[in-house]
Order: sequence, then C-alpha cells, then structure tokens
Amino acid sequence: MTMTSSGQTTAVTGCIMHDSQVVCTNGNGEEVLVEATVTAEPPAQYTGCHSHGEEQFCIGSDGDEVLVLLADAHSDEHENHNDPEETGSEGEDCHFHAGVEHCVGPGESESSTESPQSCNVRMRDYDIPLRVGTLFAILVTSSIGVFGPIFLNHLPFGAVRGIALSIMKQFGTGVIVSTALVHLYTHASLMFANECLGRLSYEATTSAVVMAGIFLAFIVEYVSHRILLSRAQSSNGTAASQAASRQPPSPDKTGPQPGLATYADHHLPPSGLNPNTYLSVLVMEAGILFHSILIGLTLVVAADSYFITLFIVIVFHQFFEGVALGSRIAVLSGSRRPLIHKLLMAAAFALITPLGMAIGLGVLNHFNGNDPSTIVAIGTLDALSAGILLWVGVVDMWARDWVVVGGELVDAGFGKVLCAGLSLVSGMVLMGVLGKWA
Repeated sequence: MTMTSSGQTTAVTGCIMHDSQVVCTNGNGEEVLVEATVTAEPPAQYTGCHSHGEEQFCIGSDGDEVLVLLADAHSDEHENHNDPEETGSEGEDCHFHAGVEHCVGPGESESSTESPQSCNVRMRDYDIPLRVGTLFAILVTSSIGVFGPIFLNHLPFGAVRGIALSIMKQFGTGVIVSTALVHLYTHASLMFANECLGRLSYEATTSAVVMAGIFLAFIVEYVSHRILLSRAQSSNGTAASQAASRQPPSPDKTGPQPGLATYADHHLPPSGLNPNTYLSVLVMEAGILFHSILIGLTLVVAADSYFITLFIVIVFHQFFEGVALGSRIAVLSGSRRPLIHKLLMAAAFALITPLGMAIGLGVLNHFNGNDPSTIVAIGTLDALSAGILLWVGVVDMWARDWVVVGGELVDAGFGKVLCAGLSLVSGMVLMGVLGKWA
C-alpha cells in the first residue's frame, strides 16, 4: 500500500479475485472493491489514485481508469438496490395490486413513475401461518357484515328495525358506488397500464370493459324482468278466464275498465319487497363475488412488509361490503324468498374471499402479477365488476330508492331523508378513503 504524507491513498495493492470481484487494500488498510472487468488474474495493484468529487479512481496496468469503492459502502448500496422486500425509497407511498408493488413518489402519479419494473416472478419469504390465520379473520368479519342485517330484520321493535335497515341500505349504496369507481375502476386502469403488458393500441380499454359490464347487468335484469312479467300476465289471464267461466257476467253490470291506476299497479318499479328485486340483488352479488375472489388472492400474494396494512384495510372493506349486500338481502320478500335462501346468498359472500386467499396460498411461490395473461384476466374481471356494480349501485339502489316513483325515500319525512343521506355519503367517503391503500 502507498500513502502520501497527508494520508491520501496513491495506490491500492494486494489485489485478488473474490466472488467475481476485485478486492484490494487501500492506504488506510481498508478493503476496497475495484469496479473493473477482469477475465483472468487481476493486477497486483492499481496506481495513480485520485479523486473526482466524492469518488476515488485509480489507473490499471492497461492505463484505464477504474472506480474504487470501500467494501462496506458497496455492500450497503447493493442491498438497497436488490432487497426484494424493500417497499420504496424514503418519501414514496407504496402499496400492492395483484401482488405487484406500486410506489409513488412525492408529486407523482402511479402512471408517471419512471423507476424500472421487472416483469419476472419476485421470490419472497412469506409468513404462511400469518396468512392462514388472517383467512379465518376475514371469514368472521365478512360473516358479521353480511349476516348481521339479515338477523336484524327478524328482531322485534319494528320501527327501530326499519330505521336501522334503511340506514344500512343507504350506507351500502354508497359503499357499492365507491367500490365500483374508486376501487375496481382504478385497479383495472392500473392493470391495463402495466408496463409488462405493453402499450395498448386502444387507450379506452378499461372504460370499454366497464361499459360492457353495465350493459351486461342491464340486459340480464331487463330480459329476466320481461320473462317474469310475461308469466305474471299469463297467470292473471288464466285466473280471470276461470273466474269468468264460473260466473257469467250480469247484463246490467260491466267490469271496471283498465285505467291509469291499473297500469301503474303493474308498472311501478319494484320495491324492496317486490320479487323482481331478487334479480337486482343477484346481479349485485355476482359483481361482488367476481372481485372478492381477486381481493383474497391479492391479499395473500402481497409482501410481508405490506401485508398487515393491506389486511386491516380489507377487513373494513369486507365488513362494509357485507353490510351493503346483507341489507339488500334482508328486505327480500320473506314469503317468496325463505330465510334459507337468504342465508345461502350471504354464505356465498362470506366464503368467497377466504376461497380467493386459499387459491393464493396454493400458487404463492408461482404467482406473477406482471405476467401479461394475469394482467388481462385481473384487469378484465375488475372492470366488468365495476360496470356491474355501477349499474346496480346507481340504478337499482340509488335511483330506485330516491327518485323513481314508489321509492322508499321519494316522499319520506325530512328526518328519514337526512339520516339516509348522511348514511349514503358516509358509505362513499369511508370506502373512498380505503382506496388509498387497496
């Protein structure tokens, strides 16, 4: 080793190869790494060492300038760039979608980040027992949310029960609308904007799939409604014919002519107790189930560094969504929809997210959220679910309760309208806030 009188290293000596790196000793007796490409034995020393700013360079035997780093500093830098559990630089906001980490720096949006992205499977050490335990926690939370309103509807004190169910229904409406726009639409947009998918030739892909979901929900409800209406008219016509054959009409009496009131009775929008609403609830549940299984999968494949945060958010998400669905199931006609049917519908929701988590546990070490086929599948399901829930939330729930003739709140008292309005906004706000993390 060679030093000047001031202690400045002028050469690094004793150079050897260690794990494909050139390791030398500087004038202070410290190990240094030489950033040089060496195909054979390295030179015994590098001379002519000098500084450029904070970096030190030396001259090799071939006359080329090489960078010299302290071994400890290089190790720290290497770890900071390659730690798979790192959740972003200081000041960045990082979260996971479908097992893919999204980090946003100050003043940036997720679509404007310039950090390079790897499209390969990221190997992590997952805490399996923790994930199994949270599976049961999600099951319990979802069950409480969805079964609670159903059992509440069978309790005494009808006035209090009615107000509570009305508040839950409007809160649920806000939750469904916010879920469709803040969660599913946003997540689908992020999926289709993934660099690993490449640039889409049609930029409105997400909106087009959401529109398809809206139309799908509409056409299912419309066709089903027409079938039920046709059956009802046929049944009424048969009953009227049988009654007429048993009792001939009196010559001085004529039956009432169909008028506006009769027309209104047959064409008023279905209320919460109308069996047609069963179709709306089924469509709503289908949209919820589609994305709930993805929620379970997304939770399990998230890295341990973010898992607890995401778990807490999804606990609230599942509870709120359970209340939204359960409050609509609860008011289905008891005579036409026995309690066992309602419980089966609720059980499907309670089990679907844990099922997604179980699937995630099975593919934990093979799942790649950056695989193009995975991106397309998850993005499409998210967007379709967004469209379905948007139709159900805005048309079947929001409009039908508030502005369509015969709705529960069209001519309700001020107190009930105020409580319902606050509940509606609360559902939107709370579910919207959760969108920051999930």
